[in-house]
Amino acid sequence: MFNGLYAVLYRELTIYRKRALKQFFSSSLSPLLFLIAFGWGFGRDVTVGGLSYISFLIPGLITMNSLNQSFAISAEINISRFYFHTFDEYLIAPVPHASIVIGEAMFGVFRGLLATIIIFVYAYIFNVTLSFNPIFIAAICLHTFIFSFLAVTTSMVVKDHSGQALVNNFVITPMIFLCGTFYPIDKLPYAFKMLVSLFPLTYSTKVIRATLTGGEVNFIYVGLMVFYCIMFFLTSLWALRSVEA
Repeated sequence: MFNGLYAVLYRELTIYRKRALKQFFSSSLSPLLFLIAFGWGFGRDVTVGGLSYISFLIPGLITMNSLNQSFAISAEINISRFYFHTFDEYLIAPVPHASIVIGEAMFGVFRGLLATIIIFVYAYIFNVTLSFNPIFIAAICLHTFIFSFLAVTTSMVVKDHSGQALVNNFVITPMIFLCGTFYPIDKLPYAFKMLVSLFPLTYSTKVIRATLTGGEVNFIYVGLMVFYCIMFFLTSLWALRSVEA
């Protein structure tokens, strides 16, 4: 199993290395614009829950940027699947399905963690002090695994690139703007609160923000993150087996 997992991950990292600089700048631009627009735009006098807005925003940008980069592997899997038929080779080889799924997901986690480091650098540049809790490490790993497994699932289910674009438009983008990344969800109408309670990003954002701002970590939310991680791992296995069938 581990040989297959290593082979999948090694392939993805080898390809990534050739375009790492471009990927780095791509993942750096969007959060920087949000920090300039909202952080400097609102200033430090605006507070949210006892925090300056920019201190509130930084953890949200961590969840957003790491989500985007982890889920972005779906586009690359689509290219590999539809044009290079890489997954046909994976499925022919004596490699367990779990090795393929975890190998791809670990690449998504790698990208998500790099995106997280970028936000920490921005926090230093913008002179934002964070109160680091060791639970953050487990939380960010869980968070990136959740959306990496979701990326594998969707990339196996969709029939073409336009299908993947629909997932981005109707699932990923609404999550980013509704799940507390930029503002507390308690400001939302009741119907929207019920909607965002179904999204894993809601719980990732709450846990990660608590670990970086000195808040109390709700372990029920951590448990829900574990639940989503296991669920999307199982759906990705199901989706891969459906492609093979």
